[in-house]
Amino acid sequence: MSFHFGNLHFSASLEIFITGIAAWCLVLLLCIIAWKRSLRPARTGFLEFIRLLCATAVVLLLWQPEWRKTVEPSKQPEIVILWDASGSMTTADAQLPEALSAEREVVSRQELVDSILDTKFWAPLEEDNKSVVNLVPFSAAPESEDPIVTALAVTDIYSALSELVDTRPDLRAVIMIGDGDWNATDKPAPVAAAQKMRLKDIPLFTLVTGSETRLPDLDLLRVSAPTYGIVGENVQIPFTIESSLDRDVRTVVRLRDDSGVERSKNITIPRGATYYDSILWRLQKEGSSLLELSIPYADGELVEKNNRRKFNIAGRPESIRALVIETLPRWEYRFIRNALSRDPGVDLDCLLLHPELGQGDGPDYITEFPDKLEDLQKYDVVFLGDVGIADDQLTEEQATLLKGLVENQASGIVFIPGWQGNQFSLLDSDLGSLIPVILDDKQQDGQEESTASPLRLTVEGEGSLLTMLGNTEEENPIIWRSLPGFYWHAPVLRAKSGTEVLAVHANRRNQHGRIPLLVTSRAGNGKVLFMGIDSAWRWRRGVEDLYHYRFWGQVARWMSYQRNMAAGERVRLYFTPERPSPGDSVTLNANAFEENGAPLQEGHVLIDLTAPDGGVRRFELAKSDDAWGAFSGRFKITMPGVWKISARTSQSDEGAATTKVIAQGTQIEKTGHPARPDVLAELSSVSRGTVVTAAQLDELAQKIYDLPEPRPQVIPEPLAFNPYIAACLIGLLAFFWVGRKLNGTF
Repeated sequence: MSFHFGNLHFSASLEIFITGIAAWCLVLLLCIIAWKRSLRPARTGFLEFIRLLCATAVVLLLWQPEWRKTVEPSKQPEIVILWDASGSMTTADAQLPEALSAEREVVSRQELVDSILDTKFWAPLEEDNKSVVNLVPFSAAPESEDPIVTALAVTDIYSALSELVDTRPDLRAVIMIGDGDWNATDKPAPVAAAQKMRLKDIPLFTLVTGSETRLPDLDLLRVSAPTYGIVGENVQIPFTIESSLDRDVRTVVRLRDDSGVERSKNITIPRGATYYDSILWRLQKEGSSLLELSIPYADGELVEKNNRRKFNIAGRPESIRALVIETLPRWEYRFIRNALSRDPGVDLDCLLLHPELGQGDGPDYITEFPDKLEDLQKYDVVFLGDVGIADDQLTEEQATLLKGLVENQASGIVFIPGWQGNQFSLLDSDLGSLIPVILDDKQQDGQEESTASPLRLTVEGEGSLLTMLGNTEEENPIIWRSLPGFYWHAPVLRAKSGTEVLAVHANRRNQHGRIPLLVTSRAGNGKVLFMGIDSAWRWRRGVEDLYHYRFWGQVARWMSYQRNMAAGERVRLYFTPERPSPGDSVTLNANAFEENGAPLQEGHVLIDLTAPDGGVRRFELAKSDDAWGAFSGRFKITMPGVWKISARTSQSDEGAATTKVIAQGTQIEKTGHPARPDVLAELSSVSRGTVVTAAQLDELAQKIYDLPEPRPQVIPEPLAFNPYIAACLIGLLAFFWVGRKLNGTF
C-alpha cells in the first residue's frame, strides 16, 4: 500500500498499515484515560500529547516514509561511447565494413574500433549543443614490464557500465564497442549493470567486433617447470599446447636459456586438440636461469603472440645422504655401492648384514642400524636389498622407523629383492604397506630365466626422469632396447592400485597382464621404488658405467627432490604445488630438529611469509601426532609474483630454512578466441537498447538523437534511517519519561 503527501511518500503492506492505525488508536485511548484521571490535567495533558506524538512518529516510521527530491536536469544530456581496450582486442579477426574499406580487409578488433572512432559518427549528436559525447576506454592492461602483472589483466564489463550509471547523473545513452568477452570472475555478471541502466531508463547500444568462430591458432597454454634442478642433471619441463587448427601440425618445440643454449624436440600436435608433452633440460650452472619455451609460427596460424613462455628455474649442487642395507654382497649390491660412492653428489653409508660373516666394515660402512631418530633422519634415500625381519637382519621396530622416515621425513626407499626371498618377511611388518606390488608367496625364491629377458618401458616409463638414460627423449627407447637382459626377477603378481608402473617384463605375463618389474608409488610425504630384477649391473656391458651410474644417480635424486627443496640446520621445508597460480592453496610441510639433530618434540615451527607486494604475516604450522617432528600448514596464493618463505623453530632463530614460491598467473586475456556477441545482445535487450553493426552507425546516431528528453531525476531519502529523526524521537521519549517523574513529585 503506497500513498503520499507532496514529496513525502509511504510504502507499507496492508497488514502493517492496519496494525499501525490500531496501535495509534490504542495509544490515543490510553492518553485520554490518563488525562481524565489526572489530578493535574494541564501538566498531564501536555505529557500525554508528547506520548501521542512519539507513538505517531513510530507508526509513521513503520510505514517506511521517504522524502523524494526531484532534480531537474541542469546540464546537457551525456552520451558515452565505451570501447574495450583489453588484450583480447588485439585478435586480428575483424572485418572492416565496405564504407571504411573497399577491400573489406581483415584487421584486429582494436584497429576496427580505431577506424570507427575516426569517422566521428556521433557528430550529429553534438549539433545545436543538444548533447555532449565522451569517449571512455575500459579494461586496458596496466603498463608494467612484469609479464606476471600484465598476464592477470581482465575484462570487467560490469564495473565499466556500473561506474557510468553511478557517477554520471546526466547520462542519456551508452554505446559499447567490443567483443563481449569478460573474465572478471570476482565481479557480478555484466547483465546486473544492464538492469541498473534499465531502471534509470538508459539504453545501451552495442557494436560487436570480432568473429564468432575461433581463429586458427597454436596456443602454448602453460609450462609446469620444477622449482629447482641439480646442476649437471636433466630436469623435465612439462608443457601444454592448445590447437584450433583444422590439421595436424608437425613442428618443433625449442627451449632456450638467456645465454643462447638451446634444446629442441620434434612434436606432432593433433588438430583441434589439447596436446601434453615435456622436454628435457640439463642445468649447467648454479643459481636462477631464465628459460624460454617456444614453438614456431605455423602456416595458417593467425596469432603469434601466444607461442612462447618464459619461466625461471634454479640450479643447485646436491649432497644426498644414502643408506644401502643388504645381506649377501651380490653383484647388484656391489655395483650400486660403487655407483653411489663415486657420485660426487652422494654421501653413502652401507650396512651389510651377512648371515655368516656378520656386519661388514670398512670405508663407507656402518656397523649397526641407526636406531636413534637423529641418526636415521639424515638419510634422504634408503636402498633395501634382500633383507627381511629376522634375528640377524632387521627388527620390527627398525621396520617401523624406516616407514616413519619415508612417510614423515619425505625420504625415499628402494626395494631390491633377491633370490633368498627375505622380502616376504617384510609383508607382516609396517614396511609391508609400502611395497607397491603384490608378491607370489608360492614362489618366494623368484623366477629364473634360461635366456636373457629385457625390460619394456610403459607409456609412463617413457616419460619418466627415472628411466631417462639418453640425452633426448627420442634416443631413450633405443637405449632401453639395447640394454642387456636379466636372468632372474622377483615373484610379482601385479602392481597395487595407485602405483605407477615404469617397466614390465618383455616376455612374460600372467592373468593380470605383463609382470611389472619397475614400480613407483607415494607413501605419505615420501616416495617408493620397487626394482624387481638384480641385473642392472649388466647394463655396463660395452658402455662401462654410462647407463648404470646414470640410472642409480637419477633414482637417488628423484627420491630426495622434495625433501631438499629448502633445508636449514634446524628446519627442512617442502611444499606443493611447486608452481601455484593465484587462487591456489599451497601446502607446507616441515621437519624440525633439536640442536643435537633429534626431531623437535617441544616447540613449534613459525613461518614468515612475505607476499610479492611486501606484506608480511606470520603463522604457525600444526604439529603431527608422531615423534618425527613433522609439521604442516597451508596458505593461499592471492597474487602473482615471488612469495618468500622463512621457516624456523620457536626455540631459536638460527638454522632457519628459506625458499621462494613463484606464482605465475596464467594468461587471462586470450587472443585468438572467438567474440561473444550473445553477451552484448543480452545487455542491449535488458537495457532496452539494440545491437548494431559498423554499417549502421549513422542510423544509430539518429536513433539516439530522437530519444526523448531525459526525465527529472528522483532522489529518495529514507527517513527511517535519518539520524536527526532518531535523535528527536529519543529526545521526546526522554522528555516524556522525566516529565512523568516530575509530575508525580511536585
